[in-house]
Amino acid sequence: MPLNQRQEDILGLLRDQGRVEVDDLAVRFAVTTQTVRRDLTELCERGLATRTHGGARNLVSASSFGYEERRLRQSAEKESIAKRTASLIPNGSSILLNIGTTTELVAAALATHEDLRVITNNINVIHILRGARLNSLVIAGGSVRQSDGAVVGAEAVEFIQRYKADFAIIGTSSLDEDGAVLDFDEREVAVARAILRNARTKILVADVSKFDRNAPVRICDVADLDYVITDKRPPLPFVQAAQAGGTKLINLEDNNV
Repeated sequence: MPLNQRQEDILGLLRDQGRVEVDDLAVRFAVTTQTVRRDLTELCERGLATRTHGGARNLVSASSFGYEERRLRQSAEKESIAKRTASLIPNGSSILLNIGTTTELVAAALATHEDLRVITNNINVIHILRGARLNSLVIAGGSVRQSDGAVVGAEAVEFIQRYKADFAIIGTSSLDEDGAVLDFDEREVAVARAILRNARTKILVADVSKFDRNAPVRICDVADLDYVITDKRPPLPFVQAAQAGGTKLINLEDNNV
């Protein structure tokens, strides 16, 4: 059966907002909460959403957003995260950076630093930092994923393992409230894991919209990181997992700057 108009409208709200609440929808559409719950159940059974306590959230596949479109999403939040991250990095440091729209903004925020050694699997970072006053700028070897400029695969992993950096700065496609840091592409995840293994201080940069996306491949857990820098306060279970693992959470909403 096709979706009814209200269900179509709810699906549109999920695409725009990422998350909806039963009580808000009942008021918006002037129907009972039971009717809204039936609508959400139908959407979830069709694989178009997933239930949350009191509502539902969007399901986003790896190919739902083009890389250029993802650059535009939460751009102000990502830029603030990038500036805060750059403030943690001293001049003269060595840094491993992975693929991602937020890590690219971190690279831009680092462009005024001096004497950095930057190793990356992100071709876009090379373009961003070319001409900056760096000690060195190194691109990993391997296969280039044309959709976003990521260098991935076994060759890239082997290349990263030659180095030991002061800082790893990684982005991610998805975060789970239990503390899991997730992505879609196993090849990309293998490189991210290598980056984390070969750094003394491990930093994750991610806005809280990543909690609205489901990805199947685990990069690491929040307890494996030294810092998580985000725009707003993460869900309580994630905060608790970070605290249990000794990971420092910096969220800009609480003015932790």
